[in-house]
Amino acid sequence: MESTLQQVATLEQAVELGLRPEEFEMIKGILGRTPNFTETAVYSVMWSEHCSYKNSIFWLKKLPKDGPHMLVKAGEENAGLVDIGDGLGCVFKIESHNHPSALEPYQGAATGVGGINRDIFTMGARPIAQMNSLRFGDITKDRTKWLVKGVVKGIGDYGNAFGIPIVGGEVFFDKSYNTNPLVNAFSAGIMDPKKVISATSKGPGNPVFIVGSSTGKDGIAGAAFASKDITEESASDLPSVQVGDPFMEKLLLEATMELAETNAIVGMQDMGAAGITCSSCEMSAAGKVGMDINLDLVPTRQENMLPYEILLSESQERMLVVVKKGEEKVVKQIFDKWDLHAEEIGVVTDSDRVRYFMNGEVVGDVPAESLVLGGGAPVYEREYSEPAYYKEFKKFSIDSIEQPENLKEVAFSLLQNPNIASKNWVTDQYDSMVGTRTMTTNRPSDAGIVNIKGTNKALAMTVDCNSRYVNADPEVGTMIAVTEAARNITCAGGVPSAITNCLNFGNPYNPESYWQFVGAIKGMSTACEKFKTPVTGGNVSFYNQTVTNGVEVPVFPTPTIGMIGIVENKEHIMTLDFKDKGDLIFILGDSHDDISSSEYLVSYHGVNASPAPYFNLEEEFQLQQTVRSLIQGKLINAAHDVADGGLFVTLVEMSIPRELGFDIVTDSEVREDAFLFGEAQGRVVVTVNEDQEDDFLENMMNSNTSFTLLGHVTQGKLMIDDEHFGFIKEAKALFNQALAKHLDN
Repeated sequence: MESTLQQVATLEQAVELGLRPEEFEMIKGILGRTPNFTETAVYSVMWSEHCSYKNSIFWLKKLPKDGPHMLVKAGEENAGLVDIGDGLGCVFKIESHNHPSALEPYQGAATGVGGINRDIFTMGARPIAQMNSLRFGDITKDRTKWLVKGVVKGIGDYGNAFGIPIVGGEVFFDKSYNTNPLVNAFSAGIMDPKKVISATSKGPGNPVFIVGSSTGKDGIAGAAFASKDITEESASDLPSVQVGDPFMEKLLLEATMELAETNAIVGMQDMGAAGITCSSCEMSAAGKVGMDINLDLVPTRQENMLPYEILLSESQERMLVVVKKGEEKVVKQIFDKWDLHAEEIGVVTDSDRVRYFMNGEVVGDVPAESLVLGGGAPVYEREYSEPAYYKEFKKFSIDSIEQPENLKEVAFSLLQNPNIASKNWVTDQYDSMVGTRTMTTNRPSDAGIVNIKGTNKALAMTVDCNSRYVNADPEVGTMIAVTEAARNITCAGGVPSAITNCLNFGNPYNPESYWQFVGAIKGMSTACEKFKTPVTGGNVSFYNQTVTNGVEVPVFPTPTIGMIGIVENKEHIMTLDFKDKGDLIFILGDSHDDISSSEYLVSYHGVNASPAPYFNLEEEFQLQQTVRSLIQGKLINAAHDVADGGLFVTLVEMSIPRELGFDIVTDSEVREDAFLFGEAQGRVVVTVNEDQEDDFLENMMNSNTSFTLLGHVTQGKLMIDDEHFGFIKEAKALFNQALAKHLDN
């Protein structure tokens, strides 16, 4: 009777699992034989785009990895690690959970939060803050409302129960995301850098443990599923959506933190994408050793699970741990204390192969190196070509748009636009106070600020990307995403340190989609090098597109930037709210006759074809240097960048917290609609107490940044060029209630 190992897989099975015919041939060459079904399944997930980055790694390697604070670089461990001083490091990362959230929004989003937090604490860091970046389709559609409600509840329920505050994020709506929402989850933690737990297996003879939850059939082949199109038939892939348990994750966190204080661990890795397969192969390849795994010893939730089901399951709240021989009892006692599984399922070997056994029979035997990124996994350099729309967008002229007579009507319509209005409907479902570290709950700032207890420092963090800009011009739009993240951290009183990215694009085999990806990488590299903010890692999510009648329409290209910065002195934390009536309002940076890609142009005039807004990297860099100097000199009492919605929205957002207002004049050399609603980059609004005016002006005269006095803070009126635009209470009500009007029905 043939053994399982001799029951070879067919080409049809390989293709069904997501492999390409030529890749199946490559596997035959590596093994020197035709793989069996289990081995083929292992290669299918490990060589999927989600795990191998086979269509992106050529370009990802061009991103800058070195910076002044780097301790663990991109690709070296589960997440990046930067030095924040005082003997502490910050571990942080962002990842996508797009495809699962499109089908089952609650669990898709919840397990995205769980997975990103495990990446942090698996390295030995305690998570202290979370953020997220969410993209949805047309908000008037019932499916969009269902997705929003499910995703937000999933994030809130998991994050709140896990006990880590959500300190920032973004929500954006556009019809390009109707089929494929984007759910990008960010987490950051702090630790002693000398106590990093490596995702590396070492020491032949050392036992291998699986810890945490039982293994079930949820999430089987989720990594391969995340590397496919979403179609009307995708609902049949629901087993590919994982199911999360935040309370189990909290237990796993505490057990891991306790384990990290012992000398029992050799290496540890989260079981995220591709489950046991990924962790066993990647840890073995990293340590240049082998591993024997007994699948029948894995605690399972269902009876009679097949070998490939156990290997490919992405059941949550699990980790693989290589333990020092002789320390098994220590590990068992800690996990028993927290009422968690800690089962010895294998051993490190002195070979280069990972072997999987079921009831004593070998069901898989593969060289670890052949499966991993940077090893034997395929690397493709895809063709790319500039789409026709790019040149068409460049033809846009502001002169083709007639300025509306009633600018007050425009202003108040923008305040109610779902992309600009308050996201309190979302954020009110998140616990931002748990853990007592958040410093911006009642002190609004351009970035989330988290206290580093026992030091005079704080961490600033933000997630940013205007995907409409990136669609208009991938290179410039991505530079803007990086610089806006840096600008937010600077305005909050921090110094930008490093980034993580979540690269959400369409089909990499589509040359026009791939052109967007390449442009984004180029723009990111340029901006990161300028700001000395290296890329510490992240993830790539391709295949975010809709196929209708054979025509492929990708989502807006969305390279989400998660950035952290260091606030060296908590006294320098800067908030965005107006402080006192009579304070002077200045705008730093130049205004331009530019309404390109603005929310005003798209939503009010219905014009979608225009280039990215005005942007100059050198001016942006100088602006941020100036803002930092003003904050450290205590010459301003509020700072807020001009971003989505333009200057008017910036001023209203500064007015709302204390229900103050503004009296400003526009620039006669710039069209009034461009001045108020244009989104030209490189501008920050600051307020100055009259007593500080002379020192402020002296500082600005010595800077390389232009500045203009706009006016002053009022008691609650909104005045522009002596015209009464309304009262802040009226604007605040519209701004705060807009999302609820769409989502609470």
